[in-house]
Amino acid sequence: MPIPSRFGEPLAKLTPVGPKFDQPAYTDNFYEAVGGHETFVKLVDVFYEGVAADELLRPMYPEEDLEPAKERLRMFLEQYWGGPKTYGETRGHPRLRMRHMPFQVTPEARDRWLKHMRDAVDTLELSPLHESTLWDYLERAAHSMVNSA
Repeated sequence: MPIPSRFGEPLAKLTPVGPKFDQPAYTDNFYEAVGGHETFVKLVDVFYEGVAADELLRPMYPEEDLEPAKERLRMFLEQYWGGPKTYGETRGHPRLRMRHMPFQVTPEARDRWLKHMRDAVDTLELSPLHESTLWDYLERAAHSMVNSA
């Protein structure tokens, strides 16, 4: 659909893109808009690279291998942002505060978590709107997990 200018020539044309030309290029699903599964795999992989080397956070993950923790976080974030419902189907309600209660989450631990997550988010090269939306949630979630001075 041409967008007319005051000179009579179109400024731009909105052309449907995607696998089928009858599908719009726009989606209001955050999960899809940021790249779906691959984006969340990258986010979690980079995040856990930082956690693995962090002397404060690493002990909070009792499993030798961080893969199960990576999978849980990825599934949770995918479901939260409109992707597959796998987390809920396999683990039930997230109950984030309850699940983190056994761990001493101090303001320092929160800040370290946020540092590693910030590093991970920065690798995604999201649009400013998507980046700020994701970061706002992650920051609020991290602050809500603090359970110890």
